[in-house]
Amino acid sequence: MSTLTLKRFWVLPALVLLITVLPALSDIKERFRRPLNIPFPQDRPYDPQIATLGKMLYFDPRISGAQNMSCASCHNPSFGWETPVDGAVGAMNTRLNRHAPTVLNQAWVNPYFWDGRATTLEEQAVGPITAEVEMNATFEEVVARLGQVEGYKSWFERLFPGEGISQNTITQAIATYERTVVSGWAPFDRWIEGNSTAISESAQRGFELFIGDAKCVACHTGWNFTDNLFHDIGLPTSDIGRAEFDPNDVSARHAFKTPGLRNISLRAPFMHNGSLARMEEVLVHYSTGGLQRPSLSPLMVDFALTEQNITDLIAFLDTLTEEVTEVPTPVLPAN
Repeated sequence: MSTLTLKRFWVLPALVLLITVLPALSDIKERFRRPLNIPFPQDRPYDPQIATLGKMLYFDPRISGAQNMSCASCHNPSFGWETPVDGAVGAMNTRLNRHAPTVLNQAWVNPYFWDGRATTLEEQAVGPITAEVEMNATFEEVVARLGQVEGYKSWFERLFPGEGISQNTITQAIATYERTVVSGWAPFDRWIEGNSTAISESAQRGFELFIGDAKCVACHTGWNFTDNLFHDIGLPTSDIGRAEFDPNDVSARHAFKTPGLRNISLRAPFMHNGSLARMEEVLVHYSTGGLQRPSLSPLMVDFALTEQNITDLIAFLDTLTEEVTEVPTPVLPAN
């Protein structure tokens, strides 16, 4: 066999492999590409001034009953828009049974809360403000209190002529702001866009595991890494989750909404109840298949997980965290 023939023998299969594999990888990457625009409801379009007003309200403790808590108390930008405790802490230092879910990328999420009991962000905003164990306020007192603040009064009258300060306009402003809370560019995004060195080889192996043998992508899909569905993943818990609102569905018992994974390295502890403190524990839990019970998701299947697998998966998950976090605290209107 001549040298030329030998080269053909090795090069042509390589070209065939290249042609076969690259389009598939390109298609897979496309599923995780960041969107360039934030989706807003047609009847609640983006308005920068309403979003600015909503940001003020989000960070203002005056919307809580005792005026000592704000939305940011449980959804803090420094911790991936969560808080680093297993159960959120509400009014009168009440420890809640569930971990505070992130506010990140809520414009792409529906429904809301771990159990999906709210169908809009505006509806979601009502819950924590009025819940006795959370912010413990009524909208009657919040409206009256904000109405005594000249800055808020003028803002609301200008942006909501004819309505001013009301439950509807307060929740619309907060929801408008929350839709602008989008995770920043991360190394993974640069890799998706074509920078082959943006993430490490370990992280690339982790991504292959994530979409392959580990089957994480079955639930954590798309650019925000969530299917927005409810699954029982076999955690020890007495919380019935989605079943409270869908009692006739056996699979809804102990089922909770799939959380997105953006900025996940800032968001420990993990799970709906914050029961797993480290990502290593999360991965080991999934590899065991979870507690066997009638509601257990059929997607929960045990699989072999080596120490190297864990290292690679965590390296990949770390690439989903934004490279820069800048959330300036707003200046609030004085009383």
